[in-house]
Amino acid sequence: MTQATAMFVMFILYGVLPVAGLYFGYRTVKKITAPKMLSYKAIPRLGYVPEKSLPADIKMLLDDINQKGEKLRLLYGDTNNDGKIDDQDMVTETYIMIQNLMDEHIPQAIADYRRLHDMSGKRTKYTKINNSNVTGQEALIEVLTTINHQFDNLLDAAYHQDGQKLLVANRYLSKRFEDM
Repeated sequence: MTQATAMFVMFILYGVLPVAGLYFGYRTVKKITAPKMLSYKAIPRLGYVPEKSLPADIKMLLDDINQKGEKLRLLYGDTNNDGKIDDQDMVTETYIMIQNLMDEHIPQAIADYRRLHDMSGKRTKYTKINNSNVTGQEALIEVLTTINHQFDNLLDAAYHQDGQKLLVANRYLSKRFEDM
């Protein structure tokens, strides 16, 4: 082995490999210790929020809203029933409202709550907001509950509308084939 080859092997063994080990070790520790973030398909802007920063009841409400939001986006956004929301679909006022709730109002409410929580810690759970009879956590729950009830109403309306279409189709077909 020549002197240049030996120096190259020593550089790899004592220079590159330890640095690579430190780098990959650092990345692994960073990945393992990173907080788990919220992940909602219908509310993508909440992807920056760590799960630990929200109480369990709020996460359950968000899960419910996310599930209903996905259904509502398809019901009101996919007007030509091709399975995806694209440029060929008509935009309705209801779809825009759902989109605004999911993309702006819910993330803003969560951000406001987290700001309150960061400022005062446990006070969001126990201290009433001035000129009201609710705490910060209760206020957020009220906002999310209102959205959840609105989504329930929209799902009920869609169900009854589609059910009425089926009843009309059945009446038409029954009338049509009774006369034959």
